[in-house]
Amino acid sequence: MAIEIREIPMKRSAVRRFVKFAIDLYEDNDCYVPALVMDETDTLMPDKNPAFDFCEARYFMAYRDGRAAGRIAAIINRQVIERTGENVMRFGFADFIDDDEVVDALFKAVKEWGRAKGMTKLVGPLGFTDMDREGVLTDGYDQLGTMATNYNHPYYVRQLERMAMTRDAEWVEFKVMVPEAVPERYARLAEIVAKRSNVRCLTFKSIKELVARYGHDLFRLVNEAYDSLYGYSPLSEKQIDHYLKMYIPIVRLENLSVVVDENDKLVGLGLVMPSLSRALIRCRGRLFPTGWYHLLKALKGKNDIVDLLLVAVKPEYQSKGVNALIFNQLIPTFIKCGYVWAETNPELVVNQRVQSQWQYFDYTQHRSRATYSTTL
Repeated sequence: MAIEIREIPMKRSAVRRFVKFAIDLYEDNDCYVPALVMDETDTLMPDKNPAFDFCEARYFMAYRDGRAAGRIAAIINRQVIERTGENVMRFGFADFIDDDEVVDALFKAVKEWGRAKGMTKLVGPLGFTDMDREGVLTDGYDQLGTMATNYNHPYYVRQLERMAMTRDAEWVEFKVMVPEAVPERYARLAEIVAKRSNVRCLTFKSIKELVARYGHDLFRLVNEAYDSLYGYSPLSEKQIDHYLKMYIPIVRLENLSVVVDENDKLVGLGLVMPSLSRALIRCRGRLFPTGWYHLLKALKGKNDIVDLLLVAVKPEYQSKGVNALIFNQLIPTFIKCGYVWAETNPELVVNQRVQSQWQYFDYTQHRSRATYSTTL
């Protein structure tokens, strides 16, 4: 049976087919959470994604006897290369059937392009920046995924390891049960931190007020807080503009915690959102004709899961307990909204400081993921 590799042109109709391959592959899987086709296509289009100011990419699809059998993106992030001094290429948006020849052909195409560009190492799954999904799922295949993470069959790990790829970084994810009230020790810690560090949580009357006072600073704080993390690619001002327009309008103020110092300078940020996982599964990546209704219902209606999308603390405050203030403010909202548990989303295994904050709650690790690398 013949295998054909086709490079996908960066035309919207072609990229949409690239995006929809994964949705079709997982059509009967109850744990796979598809991205919105419109959003994923925008991410992959140079005229829509500001990351292309410092990234270049190629997309490939594998066909066996004329039928789509796999996809993969090859990404070069020049910003990260300049920061690290290493010619590392990323692979991402990788999905395929369990077929050695298909997988070998996809990665051969990626590697050949990488070598031609002077790259010496391949690592992934990673996207253009940290705002994209990262890592291949290594455990927790029976768990409902989140909108911020990859889902894959167990054979992905076997296929990567069959090609002699080794783990480059690892993440863990936790399911944290929402307590009936803020734990007393946690509330006391938040009070001590507020007094000792002279910081406090703000409230806002509207999203317009939030953006006017702290709009760009929210994402500049993310750049500061995440700067030393694995493979981080700082957000440019153009990207910040993009994400402000994309995400902030759908934020509910009660699901946001902003911590400032005595001069009203931003110190910490917590951003959560009702889980869209079940809604995205129902609409199968389509906003129309009824997908918008499922998403709106998940955002505004009853929901038992809350996603911890973003927690960022200024580096000089990261060991001072600011996270306690953030969750001390958010937990009453969780209780009022009827959330049963929170999804932490990926946390680097080596980031023990972040994981230690869950000691005050009933929690369990339910997923893990990793990136894999090889030399070119």
